[in-house]
Amino acid sequence: MDRYQYDFNESLGVWLTLTTQAYHRRLSERLAPYGITYRQAQVFGWLAMSGELAQSELAGKMMVEPPTLVRLLDRMEAAGMVQRVTVPEDRRRHVVRMTAAAAPVWKQITAVARQLRQEAAGDLTPSELATLKHLLQRVLSHLEPEADSLPSRPEVRARKKVSVHD
Repeated sequence: MDRYQYDFNESLGVWLTLTTQAYHRRLSERLAPYGITYRQAQVFGWLAMSGELAQSELAGKMMVEPPTLVRLLDRMEAAGMVQRVTVPEDRRRHVVRMTAAAAPVWKQITAVARQLRQEAAGDLTPSELATLKHLLQRVLSHLEPEADSLPSRPEVRARKKVSVHD
């Protein structure tokens, strides 16, 4: 068994993964009573943060296989929450948009997420939270220099002319 030794306590990846998994599990538990799945919330989150996205881009951001995303989007589209639009220049490419009917669902997701954010922060001070966010942004910039910040919604709208459609 010695050959499988690793300094797990010192592994940034282990701590990030364990924390992310715990956060996702708790978010899933909190959304379930509202009939919202974690993956649906993830779709809404990426669309709210980035604007409309091509299905392939969305699958990449969610780290799921495209056929898995297609099934999820089929259900969300049938429920009137998202709309897939064919790009005229490339009929094989589809962009995904939230619909106006998604607004109350998104409102519930954000309420649950804010509550969970407070719970996860626990007894951390505002200064500690700011430091944690700053350090995580630095780690991200080391791993993906082009993704060292999140897009702000108004900039995305101006750049992509994205809005919630009926």
